[in-house]
Amino acid sequence: MLKVIGVNTIDDLFADIQPHQKPKSFDLPNGLSEFEVIEKIKRIAEKNTTNLISFLGGGYYDHYVPAAVTALISRGEFSTAYTPYQPECSQGTLQALYEYQSAICTLTEMDVANASLYDGGTALYEAIMMAIRITRRKKIVMDGGVSPIYRKIIHSYTNNLNIEFKETPVVHGQSDRDQINNLLDKDTAAIILQNPNFFGTIDDHSDIIQKAHEQGILVIESVYPVSLGIVKTPGEMGVDIVTGEGQSLGLPLNFGGPYLGFMSTRKKYIRKMPGRIVGKTIDSSGKSCFVNTLQAREQHIRREKATSNICTNVSLCAVQSLIYMSLLGKQGFVNLSQLNLDKAEFMRKTLETIEGVEVKRSSPTFNEFTVRLAKEASVVINAMIEKGFAAGFPLGRYYKGMENYMIVAVTEKRTKEEILKYAECLKEILSQ
Repeated sequence: MLKVIGVNTIDDLFADIQPHQKPKSFDLPNGLSEFEVIEKIKRIAEKNTTNLISFLGGGYYDHYVPAAVTALISRGEFSTAYTPYQPECSQGTLQALYEYQSAICTLTEMDVANASLYDGGTALYEAIMMAIRITRRKKIVMDGGVSPIYRKIIHSYTNNLNIEFKETPVVHGQSDRDQINNLLDKDTAAIILQNPNFFGTIDDHSDIIQKAHEQGILVIESVYPVSLGIVKTPGEMGVDIVTGEGQSLGLPLNFGGPYLGFMSTRKKYIRKMPGRIVGKTIDSSGKSCFVNTLQAREQHIRREKATSNICTNVSLCAVQSLIYMSLLGKQGFVNLSQLNLDKAEFMRKTLETIEGVEVKRSSPTFNEFTVRLAKEASVVINAMIEKGFAAGFPLGRYYKGMENYMIVAVTEKRTKEEILKYAECLKEILSQ
C-alpha cells in the first residue's frame, strides 16, 4: 500500500503531523467484555457532577421536557428519517417540518420560517449573510447585549470575509440608543439586537427599528423563545429577521447539544433565506401534499452562489420542538412564560435580602437577571458547587471589569424550597 501511494515508510505517511502531536505509545490495554466496558465507563462517568440544581442561563436553560416528547420523537418514522429529497415517500417528515415552520411563525409573528438551522449562534451568522445579500452592504452594527458566545461564533465564521463590525455598549442593561443611531448609515446592512439580552434585560426595540428602516437598514433580533409567551414579539416590533436558540423548546441540555437554530423573516425576503423551506401544495389528484419548496444550499447550486454553506440541519430537533409546542398549546405556552417570570421575581426578591448581593433592577427582566456580589463571582460559584448548586454564569469570563457579576436564571423547574436553600448557602458563603 505504501508503494502504491508513493511513500517508503509509515513515518513518511504521517510526516505532516508534528512530533508533539503524535501518540507516545500504541501500548493499548487488553480487550474487555461488553459488561466490563460498561462498568468501567460508569465509574468514569460517576466522577462528573451531574446532580447540581441549576440556575445557569446564558442562552441554554434547564426546562422541563414532558415524557411524551421523548416517547413521540423516538418513533421510527422520525428517528430514522433523513433529508426528504423524495417527497413521494417523505410526506410524514415534510408535513412535520411544515408544521414546525408554522409554529415558529406563530411564535415570532413573522411571515415565513425555514426548516431549522444548527443552533442559535450559527443562525445569527446566517442572518448576517442574508442581510448582506439583501442590502448589498458590508457593515454590521452589533448591540453589546448580544450573547458573547454568539459574537465569538460570528467572528469565527466571518474572519476571512470583508465585513465591517461595529459594537455598541449597553446602558443600565438597555441598548444604547445614542451610540446605535450614530453608527447607522447608508453603508450599514443590518443591526443585530437580542431580546432578552445576555444580561436578562427585556427591551422594546421599536424605536431603534424605525430609525434603521428610515435608512434602508435591516434589523436582526435574536430571541429567547420561551419569553415570547408574554414579551412583545419581534414581528410586532417590526423586526426583519428573527433567529434564536430552540434548546428551550423541549430539548434537554445534553451536555451541550445537539441543539436547534430557528429563523423567521418577512415573506419578501424568502428567497434570500438559507436552508430548506417546506411548502404545501396540491398533487395531480387534487390532494394536499408537501414538498421542499426552496433548498438553495451548496449541495444544490454552485458553491459561492448558495445562500448557505452549512451543509445540513437538525430536523429531528426541529420536530422535537414542534411536539413540545403542540403539547403545551397556546395558553400552556403563556402559562409557562408567566411561571418563569414569577419564579425569577421571587428569586430576585429573596436575593435582595442578603448582605453582599446587589440585584440589578435598572431594567425589566424575564427569567434571568444580573447580580453584583461582594466577592468574585467565579469564587462564589465554585463554593456553591460544593453545596450542590450551579449558581449562575460569571460575567467576568466575557466582560472585563465585571468579575463580581453573574447572571442567574430561574426556570419552571426550580421550587420555592430550592430557591430558599440557594439563598441560605449564598448568604453563608458571602459571610465567610
